[in-house]
Amino acid sequence: MKIAFDAKRLFNNFTGLGNHSRTTVDILTEFYPANGYLLYTPKIKHNSVTDPYTERTGCRTIMPHGLLRGSVWRTYGLASAVKKEGADIFHGLSNELPAGLKIPSVVTIHDVAFRTFPDMYHLPDRIIYDRKWRHACKRADRIIAISESTKQDIIRFYGVDPDRIDVVYQPVNTIYYTADKGVCPTGLAQYVTNPYMLYVGSINSRKNLLGIVKAIELLPKDIQIPLIVIGNGREYKQKVLDYIAEHKLEDRIIFSPDKVGTEGLRYLYSNARLLVYPSFYEGFGLPVVEALLSNCPVVTSNVSSLPEAAGPDSLLVNPDSVQDIADKMKMLLTDDALRQSIAEKGYRYATDNFSPKVLADRLMEVYNKLV
Repeated sequence: MKIAFDAKRLFNNFTGLGNHSRTTVDILTEFYPANGYLLYTPKIKHNSVTDPYTERTGCRTIMPHGLLRGSVWRTYGLASAVKKEGADIFHGLSNELPAGLKIPSVVTIHDVAFRTFPDMYHLPDRIIYDRKWRHACKRADRIIAISESTKQDIIRFYGVDPDRIDVVYQPVNTIYYTADKGVCPTGLAQYVTNPYMLYVGSINSRKNLLGIVKAIELLPKDIQIPLIVIGNGREYKQKVLDYIAEHKLEDRIIFSPDKVGTEGLRYLYSNARLLVYPSFYEGFGLPVVEALLSNCPVVTSNVSSLPEAAGPDSLLVNPDSVQDIADKMKMLLTDDALRQSIAEKGYRYATDNFSPKVLADRLMEVYNKLV
């Protein structure tokens, strides 16, 4: 089978959508090496992350030739380029499909946050995203949702027949399935020698970091260990910083001074007392799964896709309740036996449900429906 991918994010994005694209190609080339994989991208940001994919066995990278370039080529030139290569299937990895496809197609929809949290997006962006998502959902032969929650959102907002949608969870970087415990990030070395909690993700209103900060205030003083924050943001981050300064919590909330990378994240998960992730909405909740695979117990929300990611043994909270967040954090910070039990059960749940082989098999099941 010859499978064509919209690989723009794979070669140019180094957070969520880019990570998803790379791990998808990783698991397919590992477990289904007999297929041919065509990676279409209008440009490449060359570095140690992307360069290996230009030389990956079984893969071929294809860039524009001729008059069409950039986003115009990606939207209007891909259909003819894919047909020329004789691809059997086209897979849009990041919510979009090009115009004019003449071969079976599948699109992965990650979330519809611009519909569920519109205040976080400028109006022109919401309009553009909505048109792209609507076109992809209408034209794709199959739709992959990265969680059951996202599947329900696709049905709700775009009226898609549920039978056209397959749930395939997001793959996780392969380091989380190895014994490699990562490397301590240099900029955080002074903070990880003592107990700490962890937050990983963008710093915006949907992720609810301010709720965590307020919950820490409610903890007894003797268990108020620092929270290490991995992520960045703008206006909302400043709001959180202002609150921290006003309430003199600078020694309790530690923002990473630089990007920590995959090995740094693995180390932080593996040594944290717990991950706190009370987000209001997630398409999947990748940090939750990364934590579970690192034997790190999780406190996360009881809404959206997060119960799917966290499994039945993680501690779920009402993200609107600062007191509930604090109570669940306190349980893990004061009961070593409970924390160990939850970590062990969470690890088993994650390895059973999010293993690379399981997810690669599910992707191939979707492809086989089309051919």
